[in-house]
Amino acid sequence: MTADGEVKRFLDTHPAITHLDAVLIDLCGNAYGKRLPRTHMEKFWQAGTPVCAAMSLVDVQGNTADPMGHGFSDGDPDAIVRPIAGHLVPAPWALGLAQVLCEPESAATGEPLWYDPRTVLKGVVNRFHELKLAPVTAVELEFYFISAERGENGEPIPAVSPRNGRPEAAGKVLSLDKLDEFAPVISAIEAACKLQNLPTSTMISEYGSGQFEINLEHTDDPLKACDDAVLLRRCITSVARAHGLDATFMSVPFPGQSGSGLHIHASLSDGDGNVFDPARKGADTLLSAAIAGLQAIHAEAMAIFAPNLNVYRRFVADNFTPVTTDWGDNNRSVAFRIPSGPASARRVEHRAAGAEANPYLVMAAVLAGMHHGIASKLDAGSKATGNAGSEVDEALPLTLWRALDAIRQAKILPGYLGKDYCTIYAEVKQAEFAVFMETISRQEYDWYL
Repeated sequence: MTADGEVKRFLDTHPAITHLDAVLIDLCGNAYGKRLPRTHMEKFWQAGTPVCAAMSLVDVQGNTADPMGHGFSDGDPDAIVRPIAGHLVPAPWALGLAQVLCEPESAATGEPLWYDPRTVLKGVVNRFHELKLAPVTAVELEFYFISAERGENGEPIPAVSPRNGRPEAAGKVLSLDKLDEFAPVISAIEAACKLQNLPTSTMISEYGSGQFEINLEHTDDPLKACDDAVLLRRCITSVARAHGLDATFMSVPFPGQSGSGLHIHASLSDGDGNVFDPARKGADTLLSAAIAGLQAIHAEAMAIFAPNLNVYRRFVADNFTPVTTDWGDNNRSVAFRIPSGPASARRVEHRAAGAEANPYLVMAAVLAGMHHGIASKLDAGSKATGNAGSEVDEALPLTLWRALDAIRQAKILPGYLGKDYCTIYAEVKQAEFAVFMETISRQEYDWYL
């Protein structure tokens, strides 16, 4: 079906649609874009629409710091935004609304913007062609339902139970009762995902009060895996708000409770099946090499996995959050876990990223590490057993400022993400951190006044 045919068929099928959200994803993983009336949709499919090109490089507040001269210095030019085929769907949380995921391109050349996160991931995926391998990936997302209201200092308030009207006091990991308790909003999320062709699978109650996890099906297209993840986050947040709640992907919204992560599951196929399958010749060697590559890029990529100050609250000992670069079988204390399951589905679970990290960039870094390890024939060393997270590896940059230094000095990632991408990413996040630090906290007054 042609692009014009896609939108015409959609409008015929959905006569109640009045507006379209053209959605893009910025460096921080946040959605931005335009809302267009129904009458402009066919024109948009034909010619695209202009949007400020530097929007791909804004900080978490949507502000630009002119990274590498993109924003103020170059006159703040527009890019042309175009819809991605197959992504036009209803947005059931709002009356008469549809949405489509989009990509920006240079208005001057028509080329993709080199610093667009989706474009960065495309470049890494293409590197696997030289190895005659294709990544098969999936994304897991953890999040909290919270109250739509905030405390007196802006802090989150635990979600009110739809069953009894009381704030959540404690989580119950793997509790079916908690799933039943929040069934009205969870069922609405599931229905919205089905309408938007988002392939959700398992839903579980997590450790924190009002914390849940939703998994997405594996796919042989890493771009689709991340498209699904960013749109799932938008879906969860939007549906929760329509039900009088809020949802947050902030890593640690509540002190002392479990953090929320973004886990990547990845294997590799050569056309004949999973090359990590133990029944395949050389499978153990390839798996070890892929994990060794993940170990090699881990410090360089930490600022991508943990993009703000809050995420680093996850990295403490004995917290089921990786504080080393260990790997092992069926062990949640390691950074790179080999989950149990059928041999044909043998894969790596990358457990380091916080839930608010940009899925495209996390996936790009993970696949870059795996490619580097295999291409360089690295070895991951022995598997860890028992609790690998009892002590923090002090060599890892487990503060934001050390992580930003590490990505600026990266040796491996620039060859995968683009020679300037690590620099421009660091400039955005460093400027964001500098603005953050301008505010004097309540605790500073309590301690130092």
